[in-house]
Amino acid sequence: MPSRPRAKPPSPCLARRPSLPPRGGSGLEEETVLGQASHPPPHGRPREPLETAPLTSSSLQVCLEDIGRAQQVGSCPEKLLPKIQLRRAECLLSLGRLQEAAGALCSVRERLSADQRLEAARHRVLLGRLDELRGGAGEESGASLRPPPAPGQPPPDPEPWEESGRVSGASVAVSLGFSGCKGRHLVAAKDLPPGKLLVREAAFASVLCPGQSLLLEGTAQALQDGQPANPDLHCHHCLCPLLASVPCRGCSYSRYCSPACAQLAWSGYHWAECALGGLLLALGVFCHLAFRTVLVAGFAQVEASVAQSQEGGTWPVPGCEADGRYSGSYRAIFSLLPHTEQHSPGFRFLCGLSVAALCRALEDAGLEAWMAGGPPKSEAAPNALEVLGEAMLRHVLQLQCNGQAVTTLRPSGPEDGLVAGSGQVRLATGFFPALSLLNHSCDPNTSVAFNGCTVEVRALRPVPLGQELLHCYGPHRCRMGAAERRRQLLAQYFFECHCQACLEELQPSGAPSAPEAGLFRCPACQRPMQGRGTLRCSGGTCSSLVPEEDFHRRLLRLQGLAQSAEELLERRKLGESPTDPRTHARTARVLVPPLDRRERLAGEWGVIAT
Repeated sequence: MPSRPRAKPPSPCLARRPSLPPRGGSGLEEETVLGQASHPPPHGRPREPLETAPLTSSSLQVCLEDIGRAQQVGSCPEKLLPKIQLRRAECLLSLGRLQEAAGALCSVRERLSADQRLEAARHRVLLGRLDELRGGAGEESGASLRPPPAPGQPPPDPEPWEESGRVSGASVAVSLGFSGCKGRHLVAAKDLPPGKLLVREAAFASVLCPGQSLLLEGTAQALQDGQPANPDLHCHHCLCPLLASVPCRGCSYSRYCSPACAQLAWSGYHWAECALGGLLLALGVFCHLAFRTVLVAGFAQVEASVAQSQEGGTWPVPGCEADGRYSGSYRAIFSLLPHTEQHSPGFRFLCGLSVAALCRALEDAGLEAWMAGGPPKSEAAPNALEVLGEAMLRHVLQLQCNGQAVTTLRPSGPEDGLVAGSGQVRLATGFFPALSLLNHSCDPNTSVAFNGCTVEVRALRPVPLGQELLHCYGPHRCRMGAAERRRQLLAQYFFECHCQACLEELQPSGAPSAPEAGLFRCPACQRPMQGRGTLRCSGGTCSSLVPEEDFHRRLLRLQGLAQSAEELLERRKLGESPTDPRTHARTARVLVPPLDRRERLAGEWGVIAT
């Protein structure tokens, strides 16, 4: 796309300045105000009050809130008052709030009337120009802006959204399915057009990726080079871009987009994280997110889930409530598979050591009793750190397969180039209960986008009734071949991909690309299935719909079992087979019609069974 003038981002040192007030010094208030009032305008570059810029009403409102915070911190330095008041008057004029702007201008004029310094003279010239704008340009600019929403109210949604009563965060056009081979998954409850919003949910918990500048040596040099990291650019709670950061008053790391986010973060989890910030950065994002997850859930839910896991109790559908509703609660997060046996011993040891170090830090800081809500109710009750440690270790092991990367687009390439480019970067890692229900496909039928810590899943193409909703875990057919995709998926997610795209690429050159009529049998009535993609029963009274890849997946599994059974038969050790071959013979005859060209599969199992 053609290049547009790109606003230069503010200096990272300037953005960090409000987060680093002196501790216990007499100049605390003045230093904090200097840092707060020196925030750049919403578009990231210093500008004079009368310089024109395409500001939006939301950006102007952020400017006013930032000015208010700078004035509320303490005794504002006299030299900053005219600058702050002039910027406030400009924002009020642009928003069309002329009465308030007139009051701000009058107060500035009175303050400058007796000041004879050169800086005051320059401010008086600006006052005259602002007076000229108040009658005309201020009204025009204010009329063209939509007033911002009231505090605490979300902006109006341009697309109607009706949430499902059975799956939290999913649309009514989506239903929850469950099977032994695929587990929980989402299917279309009706025919879906392209672009249909299917899932919208906020992360149960998320943690910003700190970036290399905070983990490697030379951090000061990286800051001087003007290369800000994720924590400098995004709110640590809602992950929205930072215009005017609100720092945590207890640490120099966490920054938020508003006092509301700062308060939500403190009450939810930061009260425990604040004193452990350096350790959490050293342990990594996975350990940090596991700790934040148990903090957000609360000790009562964590203790109940751990106790149920130790007792071996399960629900009919994992993660669902007693009434069968998938509510997206901590139960859904805890039910995600940790794949403990598939992880390497070295990785398991590193995870256990990290969680043990975090538990020791909690004990040393005296946070154990606060997190547990008091001492144990009985001597037989498990120690709070044991419960928290078991839950956190489970979450760390879950994250390799079930953690979702939150991404965003950032400009790339030279600033003065003729073509403006952008690239996708990893912003954070989070747990999304509803999003975790989507299985993988190398050619998905959905697209995933993020707005802060909220994810939206939309239909990528028409999805017929009953078809499973799939999204790509990373390896896509447009970027790499089937063999490389399957290798990466097996290494990270511990499964072999049998999606339609992989089956088409890996099938023999002489095999037909489209399924022949009557290739598979209906699981319900044994009549031939027909169609492509989602197969329909050919019987007039049966309405069964089964994805074609399900049949192929079962065929591949039966072929693998048949080969293993043949090898055992040759060694006369068929009794070592974990399953009865006669069962697979019956399955093969039910799956494939007897006159089909793949009848040999059923025949092989019949020979093995006898």
